[in-house]
This record gives sequence, structure tokens and C-alpha cells, in this order.
Amino acid sequence: MKSFYIETFGCQMNVHDSEKVIGTLVARGYRQVETPEEAELVLYNTCSIRDKAEQKVFSRLSQFKRSGNGKVFGVLGCVAQQEGERIFEKAPHVGLVCGSASYNRLPELLVQIENGGRKVTGLDLDTDDTFETPLTRRDNPHRAFITIIEGCDKSCAYCVVPYTRGPERSRTSASVMEEARQLALVGYTEVQLLGQNVNSYRDPSPSAWDFATLLARIAEIPGLHRVRFTTSHPRDFGKEIVDAIDANPVLCDQVHLPVQSGSTQVLGRMQRLYTRDEYMRRIEWMKSARRSIAISTDIIVGFPGETEADFEQTLSLLDEVEYDSIFSFKYSPRPNTPALRLVGQVPEEEKGRRLTIVQEKQRAIQIRRNTRVVGSVQEVLVEGYNRATCQWIGRTSQNRVLNFTHSNGDGKSLLGGYLPVRVTRAGPNSLAGESVL
Repeated sequence: MKSFYIETFGCQMNVHDSEKVIGTLVARGYRQVETPEEAELVLYNTCSIRDKAEQKVFSRLSQFKRSGNGKVFGVLGCVAQQEGERIFEKAPHVGLVCGSASYNRLPELLVQIENGGRKVTGLDLDTDDTFETPLTRRDNPHRAFITIIEGCDKSCAYCVVPYTRGPERSRTSASVMEEARQLALVGYTEVQLLGQNVNSYRDPSPSAWDFATLLARIAEIPGLHRVRFTTSHPRDFGKEIVDAIDANPVLCDQVHLPVQSGSTQVLGRMQRLYTRDEYMRRIEWMKSARRSIAISTDIIVGFPGETEADFEQTLSLLDEVEYDSIFSFKYSPRPNTPALRLVGQVPEEEKGRRLTIVQEKQRAIQIRRNTRVVGSVQEVLVEGYNRATCQWIGRTSQNRVLNFTHSNGDGKSLLGGYLPVRVTRAGPNSLAGESVL
């Protein structure tokens, strides 16, 4: 039996893309192994949002430059789409280069490889073709991803997604609903809807559902206990999404709404299509909701032209919003992006200083926010067990990790179940507690 190894870099969409690739390979008789050394086919599913992630991929490939005789190497995902056949020049031992829009062509690409093909490519961004694969291997038995929209039309100045994922195209509401129903029927209790701009979803069928309608309908599917979604773009984030969350407790009370900068001037240079005030209006919708909605975001520091005053506005935004968590990065120049032509590049040392300040401020905010839930009882989905600490690992509806003890020693596994847990301690990144059953 042919063996394969796959390593995934990047976001949850890449993780789900790897599930699609694995499902296709297993259906063709391949066997997944744990290390690249064991594998005949070595695949790297790549991310090109940050330069560091791209460098990791080529570092992995260079490790096998001389010792990879007999193996077939493949580069998948965003770096594959971005670099195309140039990858064969940078890493001549690579035999497959395939972007995410071509994963449904994997069976025919694999046939070419199996028949001795040496430089096989799948780089089409065919918007008339589906971005779904017929077979998906899901390793988590309780939580599943569903891609509802692929690509991006926003053209942010720093972002390569429009070049690597293509324009926005949505699945029909009927196909999304059918996938969600099937997942619920086989025992999945949590689904997460995915898209580069998930709330830009527009049903292409005559039903013409918008994203809020799709959310509400999926939340009504019997068997589903939680429905999440990521990532949202503020420009398309409407109050009806907040209203849907308020109306149905199956929709998780957590929203990831990337802001990138607290400065309207920088947002304009980034081509983000909203001002700070417009972004804050969306924050107010969530802060005014009946349910307490946890909010997370993305922050980029050191974007070209970002002054100290601009940076101070980002810090003041953190204080004003009090995010429950953030993902923060130094600006990373990417190929084919308008930001490359901007003047006022910020030195790396200054980017590092600003990033440290952001992360230290946010750490203090998270400690304060997490401390507020001490003493409360939270429902968690049990995801694992830590033998070293003798604690179960759960996740709340607000996406907080809650490590807890369970005194009921009946020997039954708690994995996949939902339990009430009283929070007894809080740290910056997680909570601790004890089950109340």
C-alpha cells in the first residue's frame, strides 16, 4: 500500500483542506503515516499569509534535498498557487504543485504521479468549478469544518489571498445544509463554517440566502449543539448576524472580527474598506446583545506608513474593545500585493517593539476578562485529557479553553460530551475548574 505524510501550515481552512486531501488519498488506497521518513508521498499544505510560514515550507523541503531519493514531494495550498512552477526551480525534487482550487482534480493528478509524472501541476482558479472534494477524512469525531465560501474580493493591500484562492464563490445553501445534516446524523455535535470572508456568503441558488439566514437554518438542524464561523470581514458584518446569535443558543457566542489597525489612516492605506468608527459600530452591536459575545481579532503592526500616533490608536482600540483574544503579527511584505509599493517601510526592530507592547497589553486584558468568569458555571465540550495534570480539556461556547477535574470516578470517558464546569482559576490563555456533576 502506498504511504503518505502531510504537514499543514496556516489557518483552519488549510486544516480542512488537508482533511479533503487525506480523504481523497485514503480512498485511492494510500495509507497515512506519522513521519515524512516513512512516507513514499510527502505533502506540505502551505500558507503564504506570512513570510515566516512560507520559509518553513522551503526549509522542510531542503531537509530532504539529498536524502529524499525515491520519495515524491508535493507542495499544496497558497504557496503552490502563489509560486506556481517556480517551485520546481527552487526545489527540483518536488513533483507536485497544486493549489486549493484544484483539490477536486487530485485523483487525476495522482494518476499522473503514479504513472511516473515528474512535474505535475494543478493551478487553475476555475470559478465555475467546485472547491469541494467528494471525500473528506475527518479525524475529530465531534467537531467538523464546512467550507461555505472560497476566495476573496476585498483586495487588502497586504494580502495574497485574492491571488492564491481566487475570487469569492459561495456554495449553494442546499449543499451546505445537506453536509451539515449528514454530519449531525453520524454524530458530530459542533460544526464550524469556514471562509476567507465567511460572512460575505451569498447563496447562488434561487433561495438567495444571506449569511445570517444560513446561520439560523443550520442552528435548527437536530443533533447540532454548537455552530461557529470564521473569519468575518467587518465590511460585510451586519447586525442581523448578531441578532441570529441572540436568537439561537446553538450559535456560539463568539465572533472573530479582524480589525488589523486602530488607525483610520492606516486602515485606508491597507484598503480595508472601513474606518475605525465603522468598525466600532459593529463592536457596539455585539456589546449591546442580550448574550455576552466573546470577541477576538487580528492586529498587524508596522504596516508601511504607520506612525507612532497610528500605533497609539491601535493600543487605545485594545483598551476600548477589551478583546477576549487576539492574533498579532508584524507586517510581512508579500508578493503581488499593493503594499510593496508603499513608502514608509517600518524597520524590523521597531515592528518587534510594537508587537511586544501589543502582546503585553493584551495579556493584561485577557487576565482581567478571564478573571471575571471565575465562579461561574460554563458548559464545555470535552476535547481531551492531560495525563500529566490529571485534567480534562474542554472548550466553552465562547471558545475559551477550560481545564478541569472530574471527581466522578465511574471510569467513563468524557470525550465528546458536554459538561457543566465551575471556573475556579483564570490565566491569560485558559481557565481551570471542576465539573459540577
